[in-house]
Amino acid sequence: MISMGDDIYDIAVIGGGPAAFAAGIYAGRAGLRSVILERGMPGGQMQTSYLIENWPGEKGISGADLTMKMKEHAEQYTPIREFFDVTSIGKEEDFLIRSPEGAVRARAIIIATGAEHKHLGVPGEEELNGKGISYCATCDGFFFKGKRVLVVGGGNTALEYAAYLDNIDCDVTIVHRRDRFRAERSIVEQVEGLKVDRLMDSVIERFNGTDEMISATIKNVRTGETKDVEAAGAFIAVGEVPNNELAKELSLDLDKDGYVKCDTRQATSMPGVYAAGDITGGLKQIVIAAAQGARAATSAFEDLSNPYWVK
Repeated sequence: MISMGDDIYDIAVIGGGPAAFAAGIYAGRAGLRSVILERGMPGGQMQTSYLIENWPGEKGISGADLTMKMKEHAEQYTPIREFFDVTSIGKEEDFLIRSPEGAVRARAIIIATGAEHKHLGVPGEEELNGKGISYCATCDGFFFKGKRVLVVGGGNTALEYAAYLDNIDCDVTIVHRRDRFRAERSIVEQVEGLKVDRLMDSVIERFNGTDEMISATIKNVRTGETKDVEAAGAFIAVGEVPNNELAKELSLDLDKDGYVKCDTRQATSMPGVYAAGDITGGLKQIVIAAAQGARAATSAFEDLSNPYWVK
């Protein structure tokens, strides 16, 4: 075991999604004293997925169930501290990770803070957030059963939302700014078999309502025509932005979109700091996040055993 006593961890993993779970498992199995620090409930965006059909060994499993399985597995090797909201990281001889819930010291850290849903930035969106506007169909879809809702976006998440909402008896209309969907073929084919309306080449101009959403003003980008479409809710799935505040504080190299740059070993521009999962950009899939978490923990073990930055 590589350790310096009970007051310091070998690795602190910041985040609580599949990348963090895998990192915790691999760190523990390597004999490292590690901890997973999650600012909320573990699972990340995986927790809110209605159905996952591309995780090896599971033909179909809900995000909540897969989260529980991963969490229970990780806890065999690594403690998970929930609601530990990391506010800053300092670097002296070791890393000092601060939170209102206390502080943690670690010799190396793995940043697995993921990404969050993008907002459209149109009038009414913020005012009606929680009053019809949502970014998670599996979280809030039940409240709109039997009602007309919009799904905004054309990628995997948007079409998965549409399928889920149709399944719980919502009247679904997809609003997408292009003339074709960006989602995987299998998901597109699934939605094509449903009674789901589509407004292609269209964007939301504004959401209308005061205490609750009543409609959305939608513009056709080809013709310029606008119209109000009545709907009780809208589920927005137009991409993500990285949770990179801690990476910025450490002055890590970021790409043009704000994702953390790392090499093939998941090492970042700062010795002792690794990144894994959606925070690194690229293809955002659970299997990729888990693989990166495993690789990050393995690289950290190798580097703590033989620090490449020490001449």
